[in-house]
Amino acid sequence: MGKAALTRQFIIEKSAPIFNRKGVAGTSISDILKATKLAKGGVYGNFSSKEEIVMAVFDYMVEEEKQRLKNVTATATTSAGKFEALFAHYERFPMEQTVSGGCPMLNFGVEADDTNPGLRKKVSELVLYFQSRIAKMVQYGKEHGEFREDWDEKKFAIRMFSMLEGAILVSGVLGHNKQMLVVIDALREEMKRHML
Repeated sequence: MGKAALTRQFIIEKSAPIFNRKGVAGTSISDILKATKLAKGGVYGNFSSKEEIVMAVFDYMVEEEKQRLKNVTATATTSAGKFEALFAHYERFPMEQTVSGGCPMLNFGVEADDTNPGLRKKVSELVLYFQSRIAKMVQYGKEHGEFREDWDEKKFAIRMFSMLEGAILVSGVLGHNKQMLVVIDALREEMKRHML
């Protein structure tokens, strides 16, 4: 990586928690300058606008989150085991967040309405990505004799994703994970009902 690429990556990494905590509208270039200790030219020499930084930060945070979740399930050898690893992760997630400011998908998603179509497209793609990963885990389990054939993986993926994201939001607002535990229990029960 050359000096310009390293500087660009440095700006992204320093800006990510600020955007995640304060939001796109609430984060100013002066916040980024303060965090990076760079002059304005140092930031604008690498990015043409705040919007470009936002997109790069979102991409960075998405890749970090994808890798974190892959690591959570990496040691499990079955689909049921992977689901259990995810359930255990999310039981703790609201109270033991690894990303400052909470779930980037929720935080950026709130601002990704009609005012920012580029960000909205990225968040939409991420939602579909995570839902497809869940559906593939169910499908893999069906193919390997873990789950019943009549389990609708697409509907479960939508339910699981939506329930987890909703519970993350509510847990963050309330400051405890009681709702998350109820959601995880419901997801576990659904999985158990479809196990062979």
